[in-house]
Amino acid sequence: MRQAQRPSDTQLPAGFRVTLERRTRVLDGGAALLGGAPPRLVHLAPKARDLLACRDALTVTDPTSAALARRLLDIGMAHPANRPDGPRLPAPGPADVTVVVPVKDRTDGLARLLAALPSGPGVIVVDDGSADPAAVAAVAQAVGARLLRHTRPRGPAAARNAGLAAAATDIVAFLDSDVVPQPGWLEPLLAAFADPAVGLVAPRIVALGPVRTWLGRYEAVRSSLDMGLKPAAVVPRSRVAYVPSAAILVRRIAAGLGFDERMHVAEDVDLVLRMHAAGWRLRYEPAAGVAHDHRATFGAWLRRKAFYGTGAAPLALRHPGAVPPMVLSPWSAAVCTLLACQRGRATALAAVIMGVAAERLSRKLFRLTHPRRCAAWLTGLGLAGAVGQAGSALTRHFWPAALFACLFSARARRAVAAAALAEGVADWWRHRDHAPARPGLPGYLLAHRLDDLAYGAGLWWGAWRHRTTAPLRPAAPSGEG
Repeated sequence: MRQAQRPSDTQLPAGFRVTLERRTRVLDGGAALLGGAPPRLVHLAPKARDLLACRDALTVTDPTSAALARRLLDIGMAHPANRPDGPRLPAPGPADVTVVVPVKDRTDGLARLLAALPSGPGVIVVDDGSADPAAVAAVAQAVGARLLRHTRPRGPAAARNAGLAAAATDIVAFLDSDVVPQPGWLEPLLAAFADPAVGLVAPRIVALGPVRTWLGRYEAVRSSLDMGLKPAAVVPRSRVAYVPSAAILVRRIAAGLGFDERMHVAEDVDLVLRMHAAGWRLRYEPAAGVAHDHRATFGAWLRRKAFYGTGAAPLALRHPGAVPPMVLSPWSAAVCTLLACQRGRATALAAVIMGVAAERLSRKLFRLTHPRRCAAWLTGLGLAGAVGQAGSALTRHFWPAALFACLFSARARRAVAAAALAEGVADWWRHRDHAPARPGLPGYLLAHRLDDLAYGAGLWWGAWRHRTTAPLRPAAPSGEG
């Protein structure tokens, strides 16, 4: 019996164009590429070098160029770059999209969202047991949307699934009732489906309306729903490891039965992980924007952050190794541990380990003109990433344990204080361009630390409730690539 073809085995169509990610470095006159997520070195065969002769772009013309483009996309060294004036690719259009809106009671937000969408039967509103169903029905009927109703609340996953089952188009857009699509949002998302292996595409989610409070300014640049300014493949353990279901487009065939209705938190991350495991490619496209009405009141904001944290345990149990608090190689874990000891001999030993790791790596890079230089760069990059992960995990995932250690050790207090300050400043700088207005450094540090405390509290509560340490276990790199 012939095995069914996985989505990832499908070939990119002729005319599909990709460009190298701006941080991808071309080495030795095009003999190798350095970059990706996580960073890696890729040696290119002579044919591949010729295809990338222009250094920054590749257009699919045959199976060889299609395979190279697919590989570069999968490892994060390139992004789709199909131009409106380029070849016409087999991507779906607006008529191929059904919009599904789950809602419970939020009629004002629903009316605001529906006003931003084309009227007609291409919109399905799913009332998940609202207290005033007549009010929801009136808003939906005013724009000609189709209405489905649950007599009792069954959760957002069940509401989305009801809309998914009722949709007849190839593409389904899930939009929560507290979002508003920005002009031109749909076209960049639909263009991503020119790749037949893409099963899900997500826009960037930004703040709705002006922000006036320090907490609102923090959320405008650091919302859990905002995946940033750069396009990316959505891949577990990467910079963009998930996308929120507040606004996503999916292929109906790729979504299968949809969201797991037993989950009332992190059901969107679960869907992403299942689709990725099935071989579908998932993309984050920040050129498309959807505005979200962020929770800017202090109590609601803290509760929401803690609620997100409770989803880590069920995810870690369902998808072992896919959602670790940090991913560290043995050498980088050893170096981080030694640096945390804050002793001269430990620091010297950490330097020796780094040198040995760089030398061993340089032997694997013997085909390069400057293997030691490249190995030193990769080792330094790996250490910087490891220290950043460790600092973030210490103040977010492991803060209860860190707090306990601080009660008995001055060295632990110094390490935690340094991590909290350094990680916060680095995070503030990294997100400096994410919104027109951001809080000053003191306000950002305060909000960021509260964000981490709430999430970590939710994570530990979820771990205790599920009787598992799975969401607290670090992981080693997969070794892929």
